[in-house]
Amino acid sequence: MYRAMNCPLDEDLSKLARFLRSHGVVHRITEEGGRQVVWTVDESDAQVVQNIYAEGVPEVVDDRSAAARSGSGWQTRLRQVPVTLAVLVLTGLAAVYTGLGSRPEAIVDFTFTPLAPNGFLAPEIDMSQWWRLVTPIFLHFSLMHVAFNALWFWELGRRIELRSGGLWLLGLIVLFALSSNTAQWLASGNGLFGGMSGVVYGLLGYCWLYQWVAPNVHFELPKGVVILMLVWLLLGVSGLITLLGLGAIANAAHIGGLVAGCIVGAVAGALQRNR
Repeated sequence: MYRAMNCPLDEDLSKLARFLRSHGVVHRITEEGGRQVVWTVDESDAQVVQNIYAEGVPEVVDDRSAAARSGSGWQTRLRQVPVTLAVLVLTGLAAVYTGLGSRPEAIVDFTFTPLAPNGFLAPEIDMSQWWRLVTPIFLHFSLMHVAFNALWFWELGRRIELRSGGLWLLGLIVLFALSSNTAQWLASGNGLFGGMSGVVYGLLGYCWLYQWVAPNVHFELPKGVVILMLVWLLLGVSGLITLLGLGAIANAAHIGGLVAGCIVGAVAGALQRNR
């Protein structure tokens, strides 16, 4: 990051921050030595910040006023994230179809391995049914399970889709589904598992490392969110969550998704930073 300017600690920079965000200028404001410091990605952006500050920050159009002129604000936002919404709808439909894991005849349609002739799950993947490598992410076993995953997927998925587009998000979902599902299958030896949490941890790792390497306004995840998710991961690995009767945790899927997400996020962030 490049030090653009500094000013007294009691000066209100919220108007400047709103203007920079509205114009896509990546920046951060920190406290250093009793003063506020504005950081940018490079020297050219720093010059922009300095000029705006020196000439007076222009007024930013109120988002609510713009929404009133262009129609409903939330409807506009929803149209910008069709892939995120489609995945959530499919997850909800799968939850209804499987009765949240209570209908065995429906669950087998989403498991990692198909049924063998003896009626049990096959010991190996049938690659002619390639979709099974992905479909376990739609399988949930309780209302809390699906609600928790849907909430975090909405929070993370829409950020990525707004920043990089629906096709990129879709590619990440497939990649993180493959990595997390395969990791869980190899670790457990059991084809019966499910949940979107492996993908969620993949998206978390992607946003986390991307914004660390190449800070941007779209992936500004609060540190508390990252810490909370990592603590939850550690609690799952420790076995405490299962011991408390909150259900079995697919720890390998969480770790597999997180590792894959961190790798892709670091690479993508490095490429963006170089550009």
